[in-house]
Amino acid sequence: MGERDRQGLLAAADEFATWKHRHQFRRDGVTPYINHPRGVMAILRDEFGVRDVDTLAAGLLHDTIEDTATDYDEILERFGRKVADLVAVLTKDKRLPEAKRERDYFAQLSRASLPARLCKIADSLYNVRDSDAKHRPKAVLKARKLLTIYRGSRGLDRAFAILKQELAR
Repeated sequence: MGERDRQGLLAAADEFATWKHRHQFRRDGVTPYINHPRGVMAILRDEFGVRDVDTLAAGLLHDTIEDTATDYDEILERFGRKVADLVAVLTKDKRLPEAKRERDYFAQLSRASLPARLCKIADSLYNVRDSDAKHRPKAVLKARKLLTIYRGSRGLDRAFAILKQELAR
């Protein structure tokens, strides 16, 4: 994929995510929600060194199915199978009771591809950094769980080092 196409896909993913999350805010009730997916994509690109455009697009789109009126087919049609599959792996099934949903989600993450794992670690890292004192313990707990389920995985050394450094703060 050429640089123009690459930037076009990322711009389209950013525009789509911005539209889908347009009425949502972060926990503080002030910060536009889109800051989160953009932050996840920036961590993937700038800190983890990800250059694969589909992975970066998935970082921008990772909450669209879970948190907006978007389905897999819409992501598939607009962004292709690889992006749609990544977003699907990063999506919790909200139809399930919470306890089962969380168990199934972490089982799903444990089988995820390297690009999906990188997206999830970037998501977790963003949430730890963005959390206030009240919510940080929960964000840290989830991040530590990822470190446990992904222990020994190839290709995660850089992401793990950055996440561990953040957790040590």
